Amino acid sequence: MQTIADLKNEPRDQKVSFEAVLILRKASIRRARNDSEFLMVELGDKTGIFHVVCFENSSNFQFFQNLDEGTVVRVQGSTGYYQNRFSPNLSYVEKLPQEQLGHYLERLIETAPIPLDDLWKEFNDFTDGIEHPELKATVKEAIGELEESFRTGPAAVSMHHAYRGGLIEHSVRMARAAKALLPLYPEVNADMAMAGVLVHDLGKCLEYSQDMATRRTPLGIMQGHVVLGYRQVRRAAIKAKLDPEWQERLEHIVLSHQGELEWGAAAKAATPEAVFVSMVDNLDAKMGMVQYALRTTPGSEVMSEYVAGLGAPVLTKTLD
Repeated sequence: MQTIADLKNEPRDQKVSFEAVLILRKASIRRARNDSEFLMVELGDKTGIFHVVCFENSSNFQFFQNLDEGTVVRVQGSTGYYQNRFSPNLSYVEKLPQEQLGHYLERLIETAPIPLDDLWKEFNDFTDGIEHPELKATVKEAIGELEESFRTGPAAVSMHHAYRGGLIEHSVRMARAAKALLPLYPEVNADMAMAGVLVHDLGKCLEYSQDMATRRTPLGIMQGHVVLGYRQVRRAAIKAKLDPEWQERLEHIVLSHQGELEWGAAAKAATPEAVFVSMVDNLDAKMGMVQYALRTTPGSEVMSEYVAGLGAPVLTKTLD
């Protein structure tokens, strides 16, 4: 059995036959210009993802349309590229028998590149570094209610840190960046900004499911992580008896951290701390996309595939 990384390392000018076990990450109906329907299928393992197009008159269309996202499948096919994207042709697909699943789990589930226990320890160190007692208590209370989901959950379905442990990795990387940048901006309250960094995406614990493939929960679809995180933080702040003005400022960071209303923010950032957190969030999200592209692009390639969140591929050649 080959991994996606193995397949992408095959010569581009040759069609190489392969067999692989993969997770159905997503399958969505699209409509072509001639008004016919096709299925855009995303398949992945811990080494990467690829997409295949299944037209409505094909057997693969019916097969994938009737599968739940998160189902593990065995596929056979040949490698190929379309518009510089790895796009293999699948000749055979089947659902992997349940009794064989355990044999492949380790190679299917992508996890943050930093050990999760190390991330959790570092996260708690940042929390303990908050000097304001009620603010620190608010962070601990808010995280404590969702600890297991926060420690292991993804930060997104596909855009950035979209794997097991991605949420805590994103939060810790943001905290590292914030700690380095805060001395440059004395008008930003360091405790408030760090607390905002640590809880800004907490609602994602409730927005996303955490099975073989990341999906939005019904509650996540109806309310979204910004509102869910606001509610979680508000409840924790009241329990910790945080001063009302400090509570409003922390809630505002959660509500505005997406940066733009069209990106999902409930409000535009209107405090120094909220502007700071939204910018650090955007920085780490974008760099997370870069890091993923560098990790998953074969060493023989100079450029990664197109990264939707960046609007461009990433140059992978390092400077000497």
